[in-house]
Amino acid sequence: MTSAEPPAFRFAKVNKTYRSKDGGDVAALRGIGFDVKKGEFITVVGPSGCGKSTLLRILAGLARASDGEVAISGRIVSGPGRDVGVVFQAPVLLPWRNVLQNVLVPAEVQKRDRTRAIERARHYLEMVGLSGFETKYPNELSGGMQQRVGIARALVNDPSLLLMDEPFGALDAMTRESMNLELLRLKERTGSTIMLVTHSIPEAVFLGDRVVVMSPRPGRVTRIVEVDLPRPRTLKLINTEHFGVYVSGIRDDLQATGGID
Repeated sequence: MTSAEPPAFRFAKVNKTYRSKDGGDVAALRGIGFDVKKGEFITVVGPSGCGKSTLLRILAGLARASDGEVAISGRIVSGPGRDVGVVFQAPVLLPWRNVLQNVLVPAEVQKRDRTRAIERARHYLEMVGLSGFETKYPNELSGGMQQRVGIARALVNDPSLLLMDEPFGALDAMTRESMNLELLRLKERTGSTIMLVTHSIPEAVFLGDRVVVMSPRPGRVTRIVEVDLPRPRTLKLINTEHFGVYVSGIRDDLQATGGID
């Protein structure tokens, strides 16, 4: 990134306060501020209720910050953007649409050229290992395969920024590891900037170039950890001492702030 080029995205003194049902104010986020370079893979880890998902939703333009500024490539975020793809905790596939039709939903909403959109959809389905499943329906797929459809759908408009909110949390351990590897390969092929929210410290370290560590509510950034581990990463890395040092260090940070009992 040159000195004149804006970061992929930026949080500047971002606060978020909700109004509770009893009329009181609930502080969700306080003083969030950090920049992310284009092509960087950022993971966000913290205890339940610390505002991780809220932070992602604000960046996606699906929620508004109470104070502060959020910008993507130098443009202030005021709503959902065409260059942002989002993968949620559940794939939320439409059961009456087949795999290809589900992936095409964002292109249809944005009224993209259909021929070109189908080409991109098939391309990304192949990239996530689902070539040949285009005519299958969600109830014919495993949980991991459904989440791969969700990832292909998020990529169909070729976003420069991919946001992922606990995308593998509901999967079994072996499928989760497999999906982590798929995501890293996908990152290498697309060059997209990625922010992934997770409760798993090992997952955050394994995937991220940097790990943003958050405190309990109101969520604050307590530390940003630079992960100096080689790429491409393989599952053997998880058993190394260097990897364990990162994991234990982040766990200690969370314990110090009350994020782990």
